[in-house]
Amino acid sequence: MKNLNPELLVATCVADAAAALYGVPAESLTIQTQTTRKDFEGDITAVMFSLLKQSRKSPEVTGQEIGAYLKENCAEVRDFNVVKGFLNISLSDAYWNEVFAAIVEQPDFGQAPDSGRTVMIEFSSPNTNKPLHLGHIRNNLLGWSVSRLLEACGHRITRVNLVNDRGIHICKSMLAWKRWGNGETPASSGKKGDHLVGDYYVLFNSKLKEEVDAMVAEGMDKELAEKQAPLLKEAQEMLFRWENGDQETVDLWKMMNGWVYEGFDETYQRLGISFERTYYESQTYLFGKELVMDGLQRGIFEKQEDGSVWCDLTQDGLDRKLLLRGDGTSVYMTQDLGTARQRFEEYSLDEHIYVVGNEQNYHFQVLKLILKKLGFDWSDSIYHLSYGMVELPQGKMKSREGTVVDADDLLDKMYQTAKETSLELGKLADMDQEEQHQLFEMISLGALKYFIIKVDPRKTMLFDPRESIDFNGNTGPFIQYTHARIQSILRKAKEAGIEPAPEAVALLPKEINIIKMLNNFPNKVLEAGKALSPALVANYAFELAKEFNQYYHDTSILKESDANIRANRLKLIAVIAQVLRKAMDLLGIQLPDRM
Repeated sequence: MKNLNPELLVATCVADAAAALYGVPAESLTIQTQTTRKDFEGDITAVMFSLLKQSRKSPEVTGQEIGAYLKENCAEVRDFNVVKGFLNISLSDAYWNEVFAAIVEQPDFGQAPDSGRTVMIEFSSPNTNKPLHLGHIRNNLLGWSVSRLLEACGHRITRVNLVNDRGIHICKSMLAWKRWGNGETPASSGKKGDHLVGDYYVLFNSKLKEEVDAMVAEGMDKELAEKQAPLLKEAQEMLFRWENGDQETVDLWKMMNGWVYEGFDETYQRLGISFERTYYESQTYLFGKELVMDGLQRGIFEKQEDGSVWCDLTQDGLDRKLLLRGDGTSVYMTQDLGTARQRFEEYSLDEHIYVVGNEQNYHFQVLKLILKKLGFDWSDSIYHLSYGMVELPQGKMKSREGTVVDADDLLDKMYQTAKETSLELGKLADMDQEEQHQLFEMISLGALKYFIIKVDPRKTMLFDPRESIDFNGNTGPFIQYTHARIQSILRKAKEAGIEPAPEAVALLPKEINIIKMLNNFPNKVLEAGKALSPALVANYAFELAKEFNQYYHDTSILKESDANIRANRLKLIAVIAQVLRKAMDLLGIQLPDRM
């Protein structure tokens, strides 16, 4: 079988040519190759400078000699040109036909073999005092698409969610409900449980602000008032009672958290997100306490007079880190230490990826360092996938003030916009209401997911719902519409009794370019997996969709008179659709057959 990696093929051929022309062993040569730049003619470019010692000639002459030898002796080389020290090689139609046929024959095209690596990815990690919001959506979509990418790279993936179901923030919602809830439930209010609990979190902070303002008005320093406010102290007392197992407090906590979990599950299901394992901080924080006490006994940590436990990291260029409060209650770092050890012991992980916003960069730097001090060498296998925040045209979101963009509200608005936009196109008359509903949901989710995922994870992004649902440009609906257009052509071909087939035919330059793009899909998946950046696959899909649309505009497909060329073109667009589906599936996006 011929080498269907064009860069490797050219590198091998150039090395063989140099061996024949200059009398050096081919295996001793390292030939640098790359895709030819768009502004030059050719498919693959070989760099000549590494051969000058052997040829003892100028780069241009060396390139001409190598190129002429290849054109004469290498069946895959159709033509060549030399630009300074760069040999641009054009490969034959026969070669690209073989590449295309090989793509067609691979049902698992784009899927790497099993790497044997076990990777855990933690994402979502919501608090049970509020519903999911736009920031959580980016987290979930990024975590899901990265996990799918790594699966395509051959890794064994475990997706986990750590629910922050304990702590002072939970007690704030509980206390507000206890004080002002009058027994309200999701059933009595008609609200999703996570929304209901979130409303009481906002109410708590509103009431707390009233208390602080009143204390400041009476002459107290604001910073002191924020610490001494009776409502805050009562919430702290509730947390203490919960950690000490007070039954009434625990029962209230279970009831309200139960409401939130049901709400979360609805949102996850709509987003197409799932987890192999869900951890709860209420069940894991004690593991962290054990580690802290062990570290204290070994002299790694130190206890202060108030009973609090700290880790001094000043010698490492960081600061002192609180691990246990004076009253014995734990902090986030405590439970993260415990869950990290638990997971590495249970799953024998090669890598653990935390998908968490960039405001927690310091937290994970400290986490790895403390684990290292505790003697866990696997701490080097922890990776923080730090992503930028999502901002809106009107600025940042604030949970305490209730100014966040609620995930469920956003999904509903996206659905409505998708519905209005699709109906305006006027092509849904033959769809029943259920089919239309499924299409609107598919388009709205595709728009939202693509708009967020196409941005490099590490960049802060500005989310504009109106831009995301445009059927033109670099959007999810554009790619969805492209897929639907291809399926329409293939349906017409089937009705006419025309079968797509990868025939060996003379290829147009644009067809060769499309085959090159298709052939690069597995490499793009590996590149995206290595960079943990689904944006690379998203933008690849856009470029492929754009290339098809230009090809469709310029080229006759169904009306082509030559049966072999027509069959080949139909197969080419069928494979474009297949690769678009594979690429978008990695992003959690479905492509409709009709729009």
